Amino acid sequence: MCSASLSGERGAGGFMRSRWVCLALLAAAVPVSGQGPKTFKARLSPVPIDLTMQATVAGKGSLTATLVGAKLSVTGTFEGLRSPATTAHVHKGPVAGVRGPSVFDLVVSKGTSGNITGSIDLTPAQITDLEKGRLYVQLQSEKAPDGNLWGWLMPQAQETKR
Repeated sequence: MCSASLSGERGAGGFMRSRWVCLALLAAAVPVSGQGPKTFKARLSPVPIDLTMQATVAGKGSLTATLVGAKLSVTGTFEGLRSPATTAHVHKGPVAGVRGPSVFDLVVSKGTSGNITGSIDLTPAQITDLEKGRLYVQLQSEKAPDGNLWGWLMPQAQETKR
């Protein structure tokens, strides 16, 4: 650990300099992860549809996702589906608004309205994707197995304490 001579001699600021070096080393060892949780929100709306899908795709909902460290917790609700929900997933698109592959499963109520929940451990690369708006949630239903509702997880402004 850090040590300094306590003999009373401060020759050219040696003791004071050692103390500052020790403090700097301790400060560098403290993790920066002391930041508060980050919040992301999504408005669930129908996926892009064509005329043939109008009879099967409908509904709306909302989600909140909270990132604490590397743990992402998702909670949300949906309503107005034309058939019961079957699955929900977090997907990664190359950019916001462009579909991509499923990367995580979520838990969804099996009804035309209900809840979406999940807790996911993210890698540093996935945290970057989340912060850059590349992750979205998509809900499938019996009559729309390729997607009924979707919503992009967008960062929310963090409140600063005064």
